[in-house]
Amino acid sequence: MTRTINAAGLALVCDAEGLRLEAYRDTSGIWTIGYGHTRGVRPGDSINVEQAGQLLEADLMEAERAVTALVKVPLTENQFSALVSFVFNEGGAAFSKSTLLRKLNEGGYGLVPACLKSWIFDDGQVLPGLVKRRAAEAALWSLGLK
Repeated sequence: MTRTINAAGLALVCDAEGLRLEAYRDTSGIWTIGYGHTRGVRPGDSINVEQAGQLLEADLMEAERAVTALVKVPLTENQFSALVSFVFNEGGAAFSKSTLLRKLNEGGYGLVPACLKSWIFDDGQVLPGLVKRRAAEAALWSLGLK
């Protein structure tokens, strides 16, 4: 059975990303639309709410697959969902090379919140939105409930 992000994780992603139906440049200058979708987005693109939901679902599936493939220790639903939110935002490649993943796979469950909270920079600058998102991910992780 394939694991999926839970309702709390989905709410976290939607809140952190926001919904934009017109293409815009994110803080890194990447063209983005919907709930943080970036693949193939061009200036002037627009979508509707249903399309945004479909893009979000596909992007979340990619993040879910990455977490499932890379994490080698058991996770609760909240822990899984917190990591899916993180991977949705940072990408599977960054997660695969992260200290966070290495420490988790070594059994360092208690180290994950601090590791998450270190991912708050974009181009060397602390972004308040990332501080808020990482705090929410760390809180969801720490619930540890199924």
